Amino acid sequence: MDKSSKIILPGAAGLVGQNLIIELKKQGFSNLVVIDKFTENVKILESLHPDIEVINADVSRPGEWQSSFKDADMLIMLQAQIGSKESSDFIRNNIDSAKQVMEYVKIFKIPYVVHISSSVVESVANDDYTNTKKEQEKIVAESGVKHCMLRPTLMFGWFDRKHLGWLSRFMQRIPVFPIPGFGKIIRQPLYVRDFCRIIVSAMQLQPDNKIYNITGCERIYYVDLIKTIRKSIKAKTLILPIPYMVFWILLKVYGLFSKNPPFTPEQLDALMAADEFEVIPWWDIFSVKATRFEEAVEETFHNATYSNIVLKF
Repeated sequence: MDKSSKIILPGAAGLVGQNLIIELKKQGFSNLVVIDKFTENVKILESLHPDIEVINADVSRPGEWQSSFKDADMLIMLQAQIGSKESSDFIRNNIDSAKQVMEYVKIFKIPYVVHISSSVVESVANDDYTNTKKEQEKIVAESGVKHCMLRPTLMFGWFDRKHLGWLSRFMQRIPVFPIPGFGKIIRQPLYVRDFCRIIVSAMQLQPDNKIYNITGCERIYYVDLIKTIRKSIKAKTLILPIPYMVFWILLKVYGLFSKNPPFTPEQLDALMAADEFEVIPWWDIFSVKATRFEEAVEETFHNATYSNIVLKF
């Protein structure tokens, strides 16, 4: 793929997108068009990358952003609603946005789409995020446009407002860190920089309507994941297991006072579902070396440029 190819990236002011822009530029891609509605995160992206085109717009609704699709060579679909207390947010930002984007992919005859889905589509969870991500996949699959789908597991890395980023900041503010049950829940965390390298490889390989489950290589107990973060940030926090229902109630109460809580009872239910996902040899398929978990955690929390930047939602 030519490095001057025009690439459209809806939703690229979020966790994956911010990291992906860094990786794309590192690999020589320069003709990038980002479309995202979260103004504060757009400003962060613009401050870091004044050399790329950034459009502050909502792709779930028609608008001038659609004209940017003209002469594009590829689209990387990143937009997604991950957490919210309102079902309508998931419908608008996962389903309606996908319909709008794919309609204009076809109108402007963009030849290839890399769709960023999620491992939750194969989860036992039954929630708004899971169900709307399934519908989003269906919209892409039935579009008739050549594509591939990547289904990552729990991701962490630079710009992480949720997940490990939130856990690390929470850990630094309190003397006792509660974990549900005994923390013996298997997690398969995926380093977002590895995932971004996979996306770039998929752009170049352009698999024909393939789906790939992109799962972290290491199976880690949740409690050990927390301990690794504590060690990396040199926190003195006491890790305290508490009963699941107590933890659930605490999250529910917190949600009453927070319009957009970073961790919800529904996400706790998904965490406790103890899903274990297929691990395919993505390191061979996409020629991307997997970063060891402890090394990735160190990179996440100890980079002079990116480690202290936290996105808003």
